[in-house]
Amino acid sequence: MEGIQVIGFDADDTLWVNETYFLETEQKLHLLLAPYVDGETVSAELFRTESRNMPLYGYGVKAYILSVLETAIRITGGKVPASVLEQILALGKEQLTKPVELLDGVEETLNALVGRYRLIVVTKGDLLDQEQKLRRSGIEHLFHHVEIMSDKTDREYRLLLKHLDIRPEEFLMIGNSVRSDILPPLELGSYAVHIPYHTTWEHEKVDEPVVNPRFFTVDSLWDIISLLP
Repeated sequence: MEGIQVIGFDADDTLWVNETYFLETEQKLHLLLAPYVDGETVSAELFRTESRNMPLYGYGVKAYILSVLETAIRITGGKVPASVLEQILALGKEQLTKPVELLDGVEETLNALVGRYRLIVVTKGDLLDQEQKLRRSGIEHLFHHVEIMSDKTDREYRLLLKHLDIRPEEFLMIGNSVRSDILPPLELGSYAVHIPYHTTWEHEKVDEPVVNPRFFTVDSLWDIISLLP
């Protein structure tokens, strides 16, 4: 990976815990809706609702809770009481105020790289939520730039590279989602490193293995140090 100038880091489940909190909220939702429908149906219907709403709501906790409310009303035939809907809203507020838990090796890795490369955050989701998490993380000062995208597409990455004034081969993207963090940068000619997280949102999964000479997989963030010159 000679010639790398900028390293982009995904935020959720790459720098800090995220999907775990969504799963915890979903388990609480199962309990709230247990009088009406089983948990497996709740999860399946919720995913259908989220997928349908993504072009309208985007990503993040707020978009998620809107889809949860819609799902709860639909699968109960409108019978879900206002008290349960209030509890669902409370779950969303609780998730938005969760502490930012950095993953192992994050601070050590960033401190080893800062000054050698321009480090940036490349994430998607709700602007306010992501900004607040970054501020609470204690690592905001280590980044040269923060890019919060509505979605991680080829177009968005292309605009980012233009803004940074670098060629694709001078950019390395690191993240846990093959769909969002790996495939688009590779398509543009950049490098990409996948760090699998122990749980992945269904929407971010891909079926085909990635085969590309600019693609690498490591077990932890610290492992990228050995890949860089």
